[in-house]
Amino acid sequence: MSQFYQNQRAMRTQRQAALQRGIIGILDIGTWKIGCFVLRFDGVAGNALGDGIGPMAGQSRFRVAGVATTRSRGVKFGEIDRMEETERAVRTAVQAAQKMAGVRVDHVIACFSGANPRSYGLTGSVELHESGVSERDIARVLASCEVPEYGPDRQVVHALPVNFALDHRSGLSDPRGQIGNRLSVDMHMLTVDTHAVENLLHCIKRCDLELAGIASSAYASGVSSLVEDEQELGAACIEFGGGTTGLSIFIRKHMIYTDAVRMGGAHITSDISKGLQIPMALAERIKTRFGGVEATGMDDREMIEIGLETGDWEHDRREVSRADLIGVMRPRVEEILEEVRARLDAAGFEYLPSQRIVLTGGGSQIPGLDGLAARILGRQVRMGRPLRIQGLPQAATGPDFSSAVGLCLHAAHPQDECWDFEVEAERYAGRSLKRAVRWFRENW
Repeated sequence: MSQFYQNQRAMRTQRQAALQRGIIGILDIGTWKIGCFVLRFDGVAGNALGDGIGPMAGQSRFRVAGVATTRSRGVKFGEIDRMEETERAVRTAVQAAQKMAGVRVDHVIACFSGANPRSYGLTGSVELHESGVSERDIARVLASCEVPEYGPDRQVVHALPVNFALDHRSGLSDPRGQIGNRLSVDMHMLTVDTHAVENLLHCIKRCDLELAGIASSAYASGVSSLVEDEQELGAACIEFGGGTTGLSIFIRKHMIYTDAVRMGGAHITSDISKGLQIPMALAERIKTRFGGVEATGMDDREMIEIGLETGDWEHDRREVSRADLIGVMRPRVEEILEEVRARLDAAGFEYLPSQRIVLTGGGSQIPGLDGLAARILGRQVRMGRPLRIQGLPQAATGPDFSSAVGLCLHAAHPQDECWDFEVEAERYAGRSLKRAVRWFRENW
């Protein structure tokens, strides 16, 4: 944990340098696309982190000055698989965004999916030596949390307090200055595979950029796509990406659980390619234009012409019905949703006061997905779009930009810095993942 805080402080130094200059880049590295936003902060470098607690608190005055996307290369399951190809794609996106903004970007905040995220629920408590809760008391109670042995090949990405209790009063978001005798905390810690983070850092350095922050794509999507009531009462954000389907659960405006299914839109495209015996590029176009998961009687008569370029006219020109296409797509979508349901059940999602589910990400645009998801997941489901932020072009307002927009909000007010005191925590014996949501039942 102490290494986590050291990394956070190192990235905070880079972020403060970027905010002093007033320019920072947002880099969303996905399996299907790589997006870059250039943010311009308007004279608020001294107060760029805002005030208050929570992902939406104290939003800084920023606007999007440049946006660019490019086809992702060398990324598999949300992780960098071929470094040189990914580097070229990142450079392409960053240079195009810089050109649109008319400025040079030196520092970026990046988000990524995949990397086998694992959530832990930590608890800690301390006796108060003075009547009022001080920052030193906050540091002591954070350090008292029993940290599991997550292994040398894992790295902490987020470690955030989500609930404070002072004596018998629970549900406190910020106990500083309040009177009591015993302070307790519930903390959410997210770890990922170390190699995924190191590859990301190495790729960014090869692009002559400095890393000023890092975040989970599932977290960023939840910040941008869940409305305030959903973040407060409890909701899950399911991000259908290209290589992975990310899952994040929020309550009281904090993320309390994250997981990922190693399947996404690219796997649906691959199924179409194999099932219809067509190239991947053509399969993606057909999926985007004609795809769906709910077949009707009309779909048997709606024919899709497939034109190839093999030189064999008889083989090149053929037709398939939309019902056949849906028959190829639906099993994979059902498999992904069944996996998501298993993750939600393991997280204790049924204990939340509200159980709304929001679908986002590029893959969420498949027609009929919300209805199928509602039946498989057994809960209210709605389609999510990212919040509108200043300067965001219309082309970047779709659900496939949820994580990038959420990362913009995270850049304006990074939650990890709210409680950045001198915290030194030792590792204790490992604890069950089931404890990640134990306090759902006790406190909510």
